[in-house]
Formats: sequence, C-alpha cells, structure tokens
Amino acid sequence: MSGAPASAAGGSPGATGATGAPGASGGQRASGGPGGPGASSGPGASGAHGAAGAADAEGGPKTPRGGKLGAAAVNQASLWNIANILTMIRLVLVPGFVVLMLADGGYDPAMRAWAWAAFAVAMITDIFDGHLARTYNLVTDFGKIADPIADKAIMGAALICLSGLGDLPWWVTIVILGRELGVTLLRFVVIRYGVIPASRGGKLKTLAQGTAVGMYILPLTGLLASLRFWVMGVAIVLTVVTGLDYVRQAIVLRRRGIAERRAAAVEAER
Repeated sequence: MSGAPASAAGGSPGATGATGAPGASGGQRASGGPGGPGASSGPGASGAHGAAGAADAEGGPKTPRGGKLGAAAVNQASLWNIANILTMIRLVLVPGFVVLMLADGGYDPAMRAWAWAAFAVAMITDIFDGHLARTYNLVTDFGKIADPIADKAIMGAALICLSGLGDLPWWVTIVILGRELGVTLLRFVVIRYGVIPASRGGKLKTLAQGTAVGMYILPLTGLLASLRFWVMGVAIVLTVVTGLDYVRQAIVLRRRGIAERRAAAVEAER
C-alpha cells in the first residue's frame, strides 16, 4: 500500500526499491497496474522483470497462454462429472429399453418387466442428475443439451413402443410428445429474452407421465390395469395444462424483454 503513493508522487528511491523487490514484482504483475515513470525505467524495475522471468521458468506464475490451456483442461475434465455420467447412462438405456420392449413380439412378461426396470432407472437418474448438477455446481454445456434430449428420448421411445404394440392409443402419444417438443422449441425461441423456469406443475406432470407409462409397460391385469387408465388421464391433463402455462410464460417473458430493450434504447439516446 505504501509503495503506490510514492510512485505516483514522482518515483522516489523508496518506491524504486519496493518495485525491485521480488514481492513487489509479483504484485505488480498480478495487478497489471501502471507503476509510474520511475518504476518502469529504473534499475529496480529491470530486476523485477528478471525475477518474474525466473519465476515463470521455475514454475511460478504461468503465462496467459498457459493459463488458457489450463482452463481448457479443467473444462474438459468437468465433462466427466457424476451428473453428466447419469445423463449418458440414460441415453445408453434408450436402445436397450427398445430391444427389451419389443423382444418376442413385445408380449413376453419377463422382457416387459426388464423393460420396465430400464425405464424406471432412466426416470430415477433424470431426477438425480439435475439435482446433483444444481447442488454441486456441475452444470456444463454438454449437460444442458444432453439432459433434455435424454428425457425426451426415453419417454418418446416408451410411448411409441406402447402405441406400436396397440397398448396405448396413438393420440395419447401425439399429445404428450407434441407438448414436449413444443415446449422445448418455445424455450429456444424466447431464450434471447430469458429462461422459462421449471414449474411445480411441470414436475408433477413428469411424475404422472413416468408413473402412467411405467404402469402400461408392465403386463398388468385386473384392478391395476384399470387404475393405469386413470393415472394416464391425470398425466394427459397435467401435460396440456402445463403446456398452456408455458405458452403464457413465454408470451409474458417476450413482452417484458421487448419492453426492457426499448427502454434501454431510449435511455441510450438521451
């Protein structure tokens, strides 16, 4: 602290000596601030640059290029975090689920039970990977792209298989997948104005869809077979209602973003 005013006052000998010291040279390089004429041209400054070069050669502060390479290595390593690994597992489960679901014509009770197990694991990992990413700051660009793809892939595969086998009407599959794809596109359209947050209704919708589809995957009979019809009905209602709510939020977000941009433009012209 005492060296800065002295340098600004005209580069007194005390300031030059402080700049020439190793500790001062490290602070000057770190801060990047000007040291005044006396500090930049005196012998002490030359010693400081020499000491800095030696520090770089012996493992001291790295050059900007080395810093960029180090940051890139950290970013690459962060790809392999637990949240992304769970997302990758969910992606790998999709083709395995389809094979199990359609094995032996799609009506083998044992294969359908294994298919349900794969679907259940995918749904559980969907809950945990997002929670882990937010809680432990593991959010990556890969996760932002791969997570929604994995969600839509496993649900879409289950619905299409069920409708293809005749267990679920095609209009149910079209409504659910149409809503999911529509909301995803809507998020991309309004992302320039902000992000539409996940709502509590959306989480209930996901739970209802997963429960209903899981019940249809299992070869249920009797009361449980009748119960899954009503669970799917609840899932469809939540799917439509939350989809309309996302449309409302997107409209409000877009209007607010346009208004803020206009206000900023008017303020800039003043």
